[in-house]
Amino acid sequence: MIKPFARLRLLSVLGGLLLASACTAAPGTPAPFTEGDQYVTLPAPHERYSPEGKVEVVEVFSYGCIHCAHFAPLAEQLRKSLPKGVVFKLMPAPFNEEWLPYARAYYAADKLGVVERTHLQLFQAKFDQHYPINTLDELADFYASHGVDRAQFMRIATSPEATEQLKKDFALLQKWQIDGTPTLVVDGKYRTTSHVKSLQELVDLTQWLAKRELAGK
Repeated sequence: MIKPFARLRLLSVLGGLLLASACTAAPGTPAPFTEGDQYVTLPAPHERYSPEGKVEVVEVFSYGCIHCAHFAPLAEQLRKSLPKGVVFKLMPAPFNEEWLPYARAYYAADKLGVVERTHLQLFQAKFDQHYPINTLDELADFYASHGVDRAQFMRIATSPEATEQLKKDFALLQKWQIDGTPTLVVDGKYRTTSHVKSLQELVDLTQWLAKRELAGK
């Protein structure tokens, strides 16, 4: 079991923000993963993170989560290894007040098109190099050191649009019944659980679910 996952502390804070191969195996071949154990099927209607037509893999994460930092290199390998027809997306988890700046920072970085070149580096700076990266000001300093216009970053991160995205994402996390990170959701239909024994198994499980969903399309 992967433990401890970063756990959800449900907030009133958002109220304050304005109140395969396996799937094509021969009949009788046991599935490598068990529903209700390593993953669950979410209640219908299934709600995806984006309107894209491809099968969607969403990693729910936070830059404040050390387990997400450990998973990040594997998640990058997962992203690159997913079959054609499957898209990988990141979704920040605003689980508590300490994590709100990280979610806002991700929205700004995504809007500015710098996630790909800063995602792993932010984890490394915070957890490997132990830089103080906790507040939005400190996050702005980090992105500025990577060539991002600091004022533009702050303007986007604190915008009403970022606040609305926070509220929207938090509502979807509740619908997906997510209480820890990292968690993977496939097509708004399947969610991984904390019963997964290792981060590598989390990758293998996600690949299996994505391929099964793709085959079903």
